[in-house]
Amino acid sequence: MKMNRIVIYPKDIQAITGKSESGARRELVRIREKLGKASHQYVTVEEFCQYCGLSLESIRKLLNI
Repeated sequence: MKMNRIVIYPKDIQAITGKSESGARRELVRIREKLGKASHQYVTVEEFCQYCGLSLESIRKLLNI
């Protein structure tokens, strides 16, 4: 059974945007702030796509999730 993950990590953002690790972490902080999430809460792939204006399907294909 293949498990699809729903959480996006800094390494994923690096692969998508070409940002450095610290830049990807800052991006996650910005998204959490925009969504009103606490620092311990996860950002989903869908939330990332909505924030960045990217297609969810294209990102899932790119990340193989």
